[in-house]
Amino acid sequence: MIELENVWKRFESRQQGHRYILRGVHARIRRGDQVGILGRNGAGKSTLLRIFAGVEAPTRGRIRREMSISWPIGGGYGIQSSLTGIANARFIARLYGMPLQRTEEFVADFSELGPYFREPVRTYSSGMLSRLLMALSFAVDFDCYLVDEALSTGDARFANKCREVLEVRRANAAMLLVSHNAGHVKKYCKTAAILRNGMLEFYEDVDEAIAAYQGL
Repeated sequence: MIELENVWKRFESRQQGHRYILRGVHARIRRGDQVGILGRNGAGKSTLLRIFAGVEAPTRGRIRREMSISWPIGGGYGIQSSLTGIANARFIARLYGMPLQRTEEFVADFSELGPYFREPVRTYSSGMLSRLLMALSFAVDFDCYLVDEALSTGDARFANKCREVLEVRRANAAMLLVSHNAGHVKKYCKTAAILRNGMLEFYEDVDEAIAAYQGL
């Protein structure tokens, strides 16, 4: 289970002073839950996902994590640009206690980078970087997958490949998907919530959440 209790997040701005992007958020994600969070651009969806992952700390509030959680997939996390692709795979394997060779082989095969897998990541194109990020994300069997927007890589075939893997993984794991696209939430999620004005409102019925979101 992952639980957020009364989580607030404040950002400082020279022009506007401080601004709260999250205001007293409560959430609970259990194994097997597939939750979509809808919100307009700038609503704080990615910030909330980073807080779930532990990538970013809240200004105040309590977070309890009792299962393994991915970094935000699609958000550009989990990579060291100074290392080669294969070195990044080895780093992830050591971090999560996985067999080195099996992890290397999975990431090399899934990313389809060929000889570039042994080149520094800083030399990659944006498409190559996206493929490596996705491969690293799926190399680990997490209890909960955090997905930032759709699994978009700029390559429709590879994006479909990622979605197929996620379909299999989410059968035995929790998933939290943040998006401004109601269609993605309807396709992948069992329940949904709307993030607006820094507050999170949950709906048991996805269609009800989508109708409320589209009425904003």
